[in-house]
Amino acid sequence: MSSRIEDYALIGDCQTAALVGRDGSIDWLCWPRFDSDACFAALLGTPEHGRWRIAPAATDVATHRSYRGDTLILETTHRTPEGEVTVIDFMPPRGSASDVVRLVRGDRGRVAMCMELVVRFGYGAQVPWVTRAADGSLRAVCGAERVVLRTPVGLRGEGASTVAAFEIGVGQVVPFVLTHGSSWGEPPGPIDPHDALSSTEAFWNDWMSRCSPEAPPAVRRSLVTLKALTYAPSGGIVAAPTTSLPEQIGGRRNWDYRFCWVRDATLSLLALMNAGYYEEAHDWRDWLLRAVAGNPKRMQIMYGVGGESRLPEWVAEWLPGYEQSAPVRIGNAAHSQLQLDVYGELMDALHHSRRGGLTGSEPAWALQRALMNSLEQIWERPDAGIWEVRNEPMHFTYSKVMAWVALDRAVKGVQDFGLSGPVARWTALRDHIHRDVCARGYDASRNTFVRSYGSSDLDASLLLLPQLGFLPCDDARILGTIAAIERELLVDGFVLRYRTDNVDDGLPPGEGAFLACTFWLVDAWVLTGRREEAQRLFERLCGLANDVGLLAEEYDVERRRLVGNFPQAFSHIALINSAFNLARTSKPAEQRAGHEREFSPT
Repeated sequence: MSSRIEDYALIGDCQTAALVGRDGSIDWLCWPRFDSDACFAALLGTPEHGRWRIAPAATDVATHRSYRGDTLILETTHRTPEGEVTVIDFMPPRGSASDVVRLVRGDRGRVAMCMELVVRFGYGAQVPWVTRAADGSLRAVCGAERVVLRTPVGLRGEGASTVAAFEIGVGQVVPFVLTHGSSWGEPPGPIDPHDALSSTEAFWNDWMSRCSPEAPPAVRRSLVTLKALTYAPSGGIVAAPTTSLPEQIGGRRNWDYRFCWVRDATLSLLALMNAGYYEEAHDWRDWLLRAVAGNPKRMQIMYGVGGESRLPEWVAEWLPGYEQSAPVRIGNAAHSQLQLDVYGELMDALHHSRRGGLTGSEPAWALQRALMNSLEQIWERPDAGIWEVRNEPMHFTYSKVMAWVALDRAVKGVQDFGLSGPVARWTALRDHIHRDVCARGYDASRNTFVRSYGSSDLDASLLLLPQLGFLPCDDARILGTIAAIERELLVDGFVLRYRTDNVDDGLPPGEGAFLACTFWLVDAWVLTGRREEAQRLFERLCGLANDVGLLAEEYDVERRRLVGNFPQAFSHIALINSAFNLARTSKPAEQRAGHEREFSPT
């Protein structure tokens, strides 16, 4: 496709999502949930792999779009020499089936419009059997899947697609509703598109009414995005609704992010609780407990949206990839890696859920104790690290620090909440790991912590050390590490995860600057008293969002483009927390370090 990543907007129903291009084309849509293979896949291939476009027939078109207030209702206005028309796109949260509603509204003059629908399943590989029903609806069936298109507009087949041509005048509204359901039994029934618009707007307005009143627009849009990436039946939050959008255009760093990472837990909880969303924080916490509880001795770094543990990775070889960025990967082999930091992330998240007032349970603490028993046996092993490298495991400094975090939060569970556990043993091991990291993960000659034991390389994850409470933010080693990262990992003011041209991570070098890492620098500057610099960098980061306020995973400094999966939950979570770090007395960074005990949204 010719559209840039930042040319897309998000719509969703809190169970799945779609990306709508500025040109009126839905190029990515998975049914009935984020990780399904029943989808439009033009984003990763060509229009023939599935898309749905509604746009003016004219070529001389000026387009403006925005969300309706704090909702996920997208309004795209097209101005042509003949008139003006607005396409209203949304997905009603959720009835018995998943619907995509597109309302075409005439605003001025009379505009000729065209529609093209290319329905495909199996990531664009499977062509459905299309029939016309007695009620005039179009039905496309393939295996277990069925979609139904209902519209008063006359439709006709053209090749392997369905097309329509129609005109829209002032005051007219023409609806198109595409509904997914199973291929057996009765097809999903129709919905009233106008009632659906009202109920969808009411849903989002009601949800946003719980938001902290002082939250700025960028935070409010990030919260809506985070809610949209939540799988409502389970409470899990996917990292992104897409797969294989490249970290470097034309490169091979293309991953499936439609899963839930344990690593995102604490920062997600802090963002939600500080914004006033305790119900979502509770659901996310409970998703974590259910996902891990099946086998805590073999905790994974990620799970499916329902808590599934098997996420085999394979390649959709028939898709050329976004801007020829192959391979297109489905599933994620990193789910089977050992990554020690997730023990710390889970223990930290559950610790902060208790501090934030979320209802605790004895089974949760029993699970945590089981995790500590496992960690005590494996913390000395090398692992794949926070960035999930695909070469030989190493002794990553951040991984060891997070093992320290896990034990520190276990000790605090006993000391602060009266829970039972071998606090003396945990305390001794916690202190031992601290000494080990300071001795082997710190380069005294350069006054900086390093990426892995014995290495001279740096890693952006080291910016989190003061947030974690590992060392005070004014410790000379922390200040030295921040300074070293500024010297070696900053590119045009943005932070790289690490230097892929210096480090063998099992893949060809080259990627964009990781946006969450740059937000971590904002937080580090806030903690170390450099507030004005932090504010400027924060505003620059917010300026990278596209015209509807969405951020991808990374930013390509040379091309000045967003890259990586989109929109990225972690980028928006980082934005929310950095905004609160800058604006509030009770800061998420200090909360995580244990220096603040309040989680008041005011």
